[in-house]
Amino acid sequence: MSNAIAFDTLAYAKKLKQAGFTEAQAEVQAEALASIIDDRLATKEDIIALQRDLKELEVALKRDIKELEIRLRHDLTLRLGTMMLAGIVIVATLVKLL
Repeated sequence: MSNAIAFDTLAYAKKLKQAGFTEAQAEVQAEALASIIDDRLATKEDIIALQRDLKELEVALKRDIKELEIRLRHDLTLRLGTMMLAGIVIVATLVKLL
């Protein structure tokens, strides 16, 4: 896959030769660096795919939070209703006893 960045292996190899590398060393170094650049740099397609994945995660997270909110509201409503019913039963029992 070709990345958007242009790496001039020939110019890099020439600079290495000027710095004292042999021609074989300079060529191997340039090829190795070009390979690393091709393997490690994110392409525009990679970034677009990542943005799409992040958007999907955001939508899923919002959905999960909404479902949790609904469950929590339901649970709290049941607890409040149970406490109110218990209070009514206690008051009714006290009224009968007194």
